Amino acid sequence: MSKSSITDPLALDNQFCFALYSASLAMTKTYKPFLDKLGLTYPQYLVMLVLWQQDDVLVKSIGEKLFLDSGTLTPLLKRLEASSLIARTRDEADERQVRITLTKEGRALKKKAQSIPHQVLCASGQPLEALENLRAQLSAIRNDLTRSNGN
Repeated sequence: MSKSSITDPLALDNQFCFALYSASLAMTKTYKPFLDKLGLTYPQYLVMLVLWQQDDVLVKSIGEKLFLDSGTLTPLLKRLEASSLIARTRDEADERQVRITLTKEGRALKKKAQSIPHQVLCASGQPLEALENLRAQLSAIRNDLTRSNGN
């Protein structure tokens, strides 16, 4: 690395945001072949992870967990419903709210997805402890940035 790139605050290689962005792209590409076998995109997989952890939740709750607004989440949910993995119904207590539940097919897909985290861990070439520490650091950074943005 040249001396100018070390001291240049606008050098691409000095940008934390670019390291994070490019790592995210690489991670999504790593997941793709595994998720293709399940018929899921990466964002759909994230929704399914939420539902496999807790079924029968409001769209608002999924959005909060994934940091997605309803405009982004609704098309994802419609595609998952069209694939018969989830059902969308109006909440009985508040009809303005939409409740999401897994179908039999959606619950069965969980078993097929069980090996994905281990496969991605292996592909990363990193020890589990290092990735757990990095995940905790990134979560803390995300939380701090969210607070500083007033969200």
